[in-house]
Amino acid sequence: MAGASDKARFYLERSVPELQELVRKKLFTNEEVGSIVKRKSAFEYKLNARGSTASDYARYAEYEMNLESLRQKRSRRLGVSLTSYTGQRRIFSILDRATKKFHGDTALWLQYLTFARRQKANKKVFQIITSMLRLHPTDPKLWIYAADYALEERGDVTEARSYIQRGLRFCNQSQYLWSEYLKFEMIYIAKITTRRQILGLDSNSPKMSQGSDSKTRDAGLITLPRTTTGHMDLERQKPDLSHPTELNRNILSTSALSGAIPIAVFNSAMEKFPRDTTFGAQMFGIVALFHQLQCTRRILEHIAETLMEIAPDDAASLKCSINEPVVGVGPTSTELPSALIKVLHRFNFATRRLESPDGPPEHIRIRASVSRHMILWIVPYLSAPEVDSDIQAVLVTVLKTAWDYCLSDIEARTKSSSVDTKSSGVEMATLLEKLHMYGFKDLVQSGLDPSLRLWPDEPRLLALEALNPR
Repeated sequence: MAGASDKARFYLERSVPELQELVRKKLFTNEEVGSIVKRKSAFEYKLNARGSTASDYARYAEYEMNLESLRQKRSRRLGVSLTSYTGQRRIFSILDRATKKFHGDTALWLQYLTFARRQKANKKVFQIITSMLRLHPTDPKLWIYAADYALEERGDVTEARSYIQRGLRFCNQSQYLWSEYLKFEMIYIAKITTRRQILGLDSNSPKMSQGSDSKTRDAGLITLPRTTTGHMDLERQKPDLSHPTELNRNILSTSALSGAIPIAVFNSAMEKFPRDTTFGAQMFGIVALFHQLQCTRRILEHIAETLMEIAPDDAASLKCSINEPVVGVGPTSTELPSALIKVLHRFNFATRRLESPDGPPEHIRIRASVSRHMILWIVPYLSAPEVDSDIQAVLVTVLKTAWDYCLSDIEARTKSSSVDTKSSGVEMATLLEKLHMYGFKDLVQSGLDPSLRLWPDEPRLLALEALNPR
């Protein structure tokens, strides 16, 4: 059996013709090639000896990548082409050896994939992904990586969805994977909607004349949240443009644009996490990013209603229910007054329910958490000059009521013998920072003193104290 030195010598001898050509084409000097050989020898002996680690392979691959980058820059500058140089193949060989020896190291697999994608070696990328997922089927991040590649590089929606669904068979308890699945379906709807608006198939968007400028053409488009996914391949869906009105009605009635698929994803996720309202609120936030889609309101209503059915006295459920009417409603929107009425009704209902004398003491803290959420939503509207003065007067009244609930919670915590969690201090510090940012100094001062008595070591509260001297 060959020893470590024999293996190292074998790999080094394979690169001799290439190094000789580098000198002959004057891309590198003899001294530089000598230095390269020394570095290669050190790496190869270390990799083939006992005790080599995954980081050794990673450093060797990184060295070869930097060397290949330098070689390409000099080749372009000097106008020299090489016949026998195979830097890409050698880097693939190093990373292939690394993943075979340390197949449990996902960082090596991702380094391998990153390089292959950078080299546009799509066939190689597919082989790497297949091997990686076969060895790591319970890592949800790798399934998302594969789905992202299928969507971004290949433009294959079906393949991307297949990766996520296969991943859920192995990782059905991964909240991260369920969240990404919901986000993927919302992105898919957004892409279809944008494509329909560009083609002029959406009856709700104005038709653009050919002579209109770019600003006019862009005015009717949906602004998508920032994502890492590329354009989807929707060429399979070839609409009949001869009857756009009928086509519009047919497509809007499909599950894709009506929001039925995201709702089904949410329902399946909540079956796996039946009483996790925090996770449900997280999915609510993902859908809220796509507030410009027509189906978003229906999905948000379903999520809020489901969470209220699961836990009607939970802070996360109440926050989603209160926030749902105003998702995507700006200060100048004509929908603001009606949405505000719904928000205030739900807030008042929640606070009255939580201040019942027959309720548990925990209701005081839940009411304060909901009130903090309400204040964080109100403050930006009060600072917006375009908001109607009558609406601002109502919001000020609600703000004072919610603030009183927050102070009542601090007072109850001070009297209680139980130890307060640090997360509560962080939430209060976030609220006070927001009030300070929008200039509500009187509220900051009234809440800062009792908060410091309760959480004297919270650094963010101490920082606010320095900014708001007595």
